Amino acid sequence: MTETIGSAYDVRAAEYVALLSDIAQTDARDRARIAAWRDATPGRLLDAGCGPGQWTRFLHDGARGVLGIDLSTEFIAHAGRAYPELEFRQGSFAALPLPDASLGGILAWYSLIHTPPEALPAILTEFARVTAPGGSILIGFFDGPARETFDHAVTTAYFWTPDALQPLLEQAGFAVTSRERRERTPGEPSSRPHASVTATRT
Repeated sequence: MTETIGSAYDVRAAEYVALLSDIAQTDARDRARIAAWRDATPGRLLDAGCGPGQWTRFLHDGARGVLGIDLSTEFIAHAGRAYPELEFRQGSFAALPLPDASLGGILAWYSLIHTPPEALPAILTEFARVTAPGGSILIGFFDGPARETFDHAVTTAYFWTPDALQPLLEQAGFAVTSRERRERTPGEPSSRPHASVTATRT
């Protein structure tokens, strides 16, 4: 499955870079939420599903150590060229190349939407493995009927809700600390409702 996702994004990488690689193209409310999370989360950060690297750079701009990881070799190549001062690796969330409890936080901004629901618990457990106690995870996703698929431009994707994610996070070793949901506004890249959840490693 991971190879399929990575290959699908490789094919569309140039299109996504043109559409979404500039941080100014992102919604100001998302930037504010991620900045607040970044500044409140001590230690090294992981941008899980970094894509072209714009959020990795945004995290780094908070004077933070940060690693970007993505399945797409094309995204990793672009990110390395755009931000040569940062570290990027091609890889899977299922087996992160990091020691136990080595991170202060993980940003998974729309990067878990292609994960089949049955595979998500193992990935959240892997996220918990590399996150130090007291560390934090911030997940962004499309809000809709939990676990249902929808037509995505690249490959199969799944809706989630904060209520549906909470027990999975708790089972993995996180405690949910905040959640938010909003409808889209004109001019955003997507029309589907947005939601996010923040959780602390227990």
